[in-house]
Amino acid sequence: MRWVVGSAWPYIYAVPHLGNLVGSLLSADVFARYLKLRGYEVVYVTGSDEHGTPIEVEAIKLGIEPRLLTDRMHEVIKKLLKLWGIEPDNYTRTESEVHKQYVRDTFTKIYKNGYIFTRDDELPYCPRDKIFLPDRFVIGTCPYCGYPYARGDQCENCGRLLEPRLLINPRCAICGSTPEWRVTRHWYLDLRRLEERIKRYIEGNGALPDNARQMSLGMLKEGLRPRAITRDNKWGIPAPFPGAEGKTIYVWFEAVLGYVSATIEYFKGVGKEDEWRRFWFDKGTRVVFFIGKDNIPFHTIIFPALLMATGEDYVMPWTVSSTEYLIFEGRKFSKSQRIGVWADEAIALLPADYWRFYLIYNRPEQRDSNFTWDSFLDVVNSIMNDTIGNFIHRVLTLASRRWGTVPSGVKLSEQDQEVYGKVLDVMSKVEENYEAIRLKDAVAQSIEIARLGNRYLNEKQPWRLSDAEFNSSLYMLLSAVKALSVALAPVIPFSVSSLWRMMGYSGGLRWDDAKRPIEEGLRLGEPKPLFRKISREELNSMLKRLDEIRDLKDRGKYPWEQVYLPEG
Repeated sequence: MRWVVGSAWPYIYAVPHLGNLVGSLLSADVFARYLKLRGYEVVYVTGSDEHGTPIEVEAIKLGIEPRLLTDRMHEVIKKLLKLWGIEPDNYTRTESEVHKQYVRDTFTKIYKNGYIFTRDDELPYCPRDKIFLPDRFVIGTCPYCGYPYARGDQCENCGRLLEPRLLINPRCAICGSTPEWRVTRHWYLDLRRLEERIKRYIEGNGALPDNARQMSLGMLKEGLRPRAITRDNKWGIPAPFPGAEGKTIYVWFEAVLGYVSATIEYFKGVGKEDEWRRFWFDKGTRVVFFIGKDNIPFHTIIFPALLMATGEDYVMPWTVSSTEYLIFEGRKFSKSQRIGVWADEAIALLPADYWRFYLIYNRPEQRDSNFTWDSFLDVVNSIMNDTIGNFIHRVLTLASRRWGTVPSGVKLSEQDQEVYGKVLDVMSKVEENYEAIRLKDAVAQSIEIARLGNRYLNEKQPWRLSDAEFNSSLYMLLSAVKALSVALAPVIPFSVSSLWRMMGYSGGLRWDDAKRPIEEGLRLGEPKPLFRKISREELNSMLKRLDEIRDLKDRGKYPWEQVYLPEG
């Protein structure tokens, strides 16, 4: 089976925070790693979303060209992803020539197929800033839920797609003034003509999660309306339509096409230029996107609509793994109020695996989840260190002291065969949860292997047994450690890589390794603890360091130039 795994493209106006990471980039990385362990053909693609008015406005404030701003931020994000162990097969950017050409070609096809029309509209214009305001740069009260800070393109509180005209008491998001309405011509995608096909796609797709299905069906019930494809800003991909000089493609319409263009670019880079077609036109492919719930409509309606409108038989998205929100100490992430932790800050405080494990363990799959420093300490100290790390270290220390090399001809006792059978049963549940993209449950089941092993060690105390009984116990326990390492490899890759070497392996692991006992003749390495506890005093020092990092950023000439990254 082939897979295209995509995560929402980070908008590089700022560094992603922990909620952004768990909703897209990190979760996609964990799932792609699992698929690759299974031996599937996988292409994980994402990239920097770098067009649109927010970048243009920031560049104007700084007195530089937008491309200079995005060049710098793109390199920051690439380095951060490496430090986090997030490894897309292609991390590209919307300024890629491959992407820009694919977008222009795709919209030319859609235009020729008659799905695009022009309309003169009155659009919001800020007389103070002297620019037409994109939908998201008009802020006001949502007419559906009353949220006072809804954007003109979507309400992040209720998720409904909006238009600036629908907002109550609209204002410019840049300066706060009341916008004027001026006439301008734009090109629209006629979603009405695609509505029935999209409805059949949504209704017939049993793999969609409930939040994506319900939100999409709710929009379809109200009826899809044409959406403007073009904008009046300069920083973006020039619209290819006749008479559209000076217009650019709206970032949401071009960024979602990046999943395809990034696949094209990846295979060009490996010398297989036509291979991308197998991943986007062969029905043996599954396409899955990792997004926050606020991005659902763009991935379940807009993106499929664009593919359908080309007239070509693209593979439609199999599902979206659309998380709810991660909140921070009961509040929404806010950079201005210093509420939350950002990707660069987290990696400056602790190694990536601590964050990766906690975020997937606490992933907001069915409902919003809350990050608290107390829960973070509890997971690191009780789960990672005391349960997982303690089990692994006890077993490897015993094996290193008594064996050194895994002996041959060990016969498992009946009881140890029964315990190992339970380990394999748990692994089946871990696999089932990964397959269903229940990453949080996959981690929870993996922990059960360590709990089972710790109970066995405490009750059986194999160091008190005869040689034959000890060998049976330790062989089974090492096999359980092997299974646990495979189960957690997608989540904590740095730690598992170290563990794999300590167990005497030199090559990479595969998913089926978890289903086979430890190999005879392996020369065990020196056991070292994988994790360590974090004291309350150390946490206080970390929080002080966090404030110091933010002060450094605030005093920088440009905010991105003071992003703290550890050496190496």
